[in-house]
Amino acid sequence: MSESVNLPALGESVTEGTVTRWLKKVGDRVEVDEPLLEVSTDKVDTEIPSPVAGVIEAVLVAEDETVEVGTTLVTIGDGSGATEAPAAPAPVAEAPAPAPEPVAEAPAPVVEAPAPAPVVEAQAPAPVVEAPAPAPVVEAPAPVAEAPAPAPAPAPAPAAPAAPAAAPSAPSADAAGYVTPLVRKLAHESGVDLSAVTGTGVGGRIRKQDVLAATSASVSTAAPVAAPAKALEVSPLRGTTVAMSRLRKVIAERAVISMQSSAQLTSVVEVDVTLVAHYRDQVKAAFQQKTGVKLSFLPFFALAAAEALTAYPIINATIEGDSIVYPAQENISIAVDTERGLLTPVIRDAAKLDLAGFAAQIADLAERTRDNKLKPDELAGGTFTLTNTGSRGALFDTPIVFLPQSAILGTGIVTKKPVVVSDAGGDAIAIRSMVYLALSYDHRIVDGADAARFLVAVKDRLEGGDFAAKLGI
Repeated sequence: MSESVNLPALGESVTEGTVTRWLKKVGDRVEVDEPLLEVSTDKVDTEIPSPVAGVIEAVLVAEDETVEVGTTLVTIGDGSGATEAPAAPAPVAEAPAPAPEPVAEAPAPVVEAPAPAPVVEAQAPAPVVEAPAPAPVVEAPAPVAEAPAPAPAPAPAPAAPAAPAAAPSAPSADAAGYVTPLVRKLAHESGVDLSAVTGTGVGGRIRKQDVLAATSASVSTAAPVAAPAKALEVSPLRGTTVAMSRLRKVIAERAVISMQSSAQLTSVVEVDVTLVAHYRDQVKAAFQQKTGVKLSFLPFFALAAAEALTAYPIINATIEGDSIVYPAQENISIAVDTERGLLTPVIRDAAKLDLAGFAAQIADLAERTRDNKLKPDELAGGTFTLTNTGSRGALFDTPIVFLPQSAILGTGIVTKKPVVVSDAGGDAIAIRSMVYLALSYDHRIVDGADAARFLVAVKDRLEGGDFAAKLGI
């Protein structure tokens, strides 16, 4: 007996979905709750699990096909047709309507589908196998294997190099007594091996200048080696044309609508987070041990923003017709960068959370977002957005507000730099940990003064550095 699996409702306003990838094929056995396929909607990309266990008998919707909620996607049986399944999977997947019958039509898709595969493999493995692998790998072990074995017999050949090696070793043993503690400390801090340094002092004594010269030599030698590490890999997308994904189309449409329907501008402040950095360094080991989550700067930013939203609710407000709606809670959307595009899962009632609560929810939502494990409702209901552009090294940016929200806070990279600090003794220059915070907002209801008050509240909270009561462990 076969059972049908239909496209489920993936949110209140979702009426259709696009099959982006089948994870199983005809003839495969699936268990209850095992993922069958990936579906993309206007709100989320997600996996559809199997409600029953059995063997897939027919795939009725092809990849990249859009169908309405309730449409039958696949039929699953008890495995009685498993012997015939291996011959049918490919044709059924390629031609969803005639499942078992079109055996004659099947070979055509089968031949066409694998055709691109060899082309891709020919382009990728060829340079890897022929160029880097054989040459260095075969030649490197050869000298290593031959050197230790003939060591006793070919003594005459290495005799020439051995003599110079023995010569320095004798002086270095004598010179060891002449190395002062200062020179030893300098060599240790610089990573210089004193046995490899030739002293220029009296009797071959190693001086401070010799260690500094050895350090400079090692740095100059290492510099060219570090340069190639910065080389960028050439993307395989160069010179190609690809269709926009459904999610990318939705993001593009929403961005254009938001920019055309609202009056957006950005205000920026620079914040000294040195005290936050010191406090984080003190507690991060114990924090990770007790919570299992690393403590980054983002939970501090989220906590400060949530507290400021309660004091300045206009930043958390939305527009409905000619009215301004002030939500009763602060639901902060966290921007997550994925391979499919930018998604913003929501942390609900954020003002009630401490640092441990923020860190746990941010880590959980980010992981499930990247793994396509989010529920559609977890992407809805945000009243304010936090985007950490500094995680990719940006100093700051001017993020776009997505309606119906009225503001979004962008946090730049935390970097050390010299700044002027003032105290009772006057002004001085000090090395401080600094970050830029950029607030983009809808000028229809949020004025520049409102934005400034909110940003200064966040700035003062972070620069105060008093988060011990909010650690949560």
